Amino acid sequence: MSFGPLVSSEWLAREGDAEDVVLFDASTYLPNEPKNGHEEYLKAHIPGARFFDIDAFSDPDTPLPHTVPSQGRFARLIGAQGVDNSSRVVVYDQKGLFSAARAWWLFRYFGHERVAVLDGGLPKWLAEGRPSETGEPATATQRAFETNVHTRRLKGLGDVLEAIDHQDTLILDARAANRFDGSTAEARPGVASGHIPGSHNLPYSRLLRSDHTLLPADALRALFAEAGVDGKKPVITSCGSGVTAAVLLLGLEIAGLPEAALYDGSWTEWGSRQDTPKATGVV
Repeated sequence: MSFGPLVSSEWLAREGDAEDVVLFDASTYLPNEPKNGHEEYLKAHIPGARFFDIDAFSDPDTPLPHTVPSQGRFARLIGAQGVDNSSRVVVYDQKGLFSAARAWWLFRYFGHERVAVLDGGLPKWLAEGRPSETGEPATATQRAFETNVHTRRLKGLGDVLEAIDHQDTLILDARAANRFDGSTAEARPGVASGHIPGSHNLPYSRLLRSDHTLLPADALRALFAEAGVDGKKPVITSCGSGVTAAVLLLGLEIAGLPEAALYDGSWTEWGSRQDTPKATGVV
């Protein structure tokens, strides 16, 4: 039976106690935000949720934030959280929809398709008067998880350089407009302002309703068409550090558009290098 890419709070309230459902709070925050995802998780999370540490589920041997870990690291860490290949995984975050999509994408990159994002996340869950709990969960039973990497879902610096050279791929940037046009400084030291030349700006927040749920498929298709997505040209998504770029991928999935790939280094990599071209202003 198919599962994902979105589930509702009603679905989670009904199915969340099923033995094969594993729930994660995958919250992280921007460098200039005075919050810590794990600390906030300890204060309040959906009952039964475990914490999915996006920094831990990253490559520890690169200075870039949030880059994809090795297959062995992902399998070991996720197995320790009680996930195997038969699990139905649900991910959410504390903002509604910000970093949960990164966790969703990571599972899919490593071949686990039975994963969904909780539409509206923790804010919607709490706004509906549903329960929360505090503290750490009980230790999970270690399970075996086998990866099956889908390399087509990931792009690197060389791929993006080739894409802008050939002009045969659409690059969508999920950052806020003032970061894309370069009028606001980046929060990370040593990262220039601006955007990848030829890329189009589609802030991830435009894909959301006021209650933090994703827009319906027809509205998403209209937004993507406005940003240049025609369903034929390949798409690469980017952002600051590979987190909200995944929100665009989730939106494309819901809209029924062809699958795109994520530029893992995103603007933190591109903007910190001296040998990459950069543009500013409104496109």
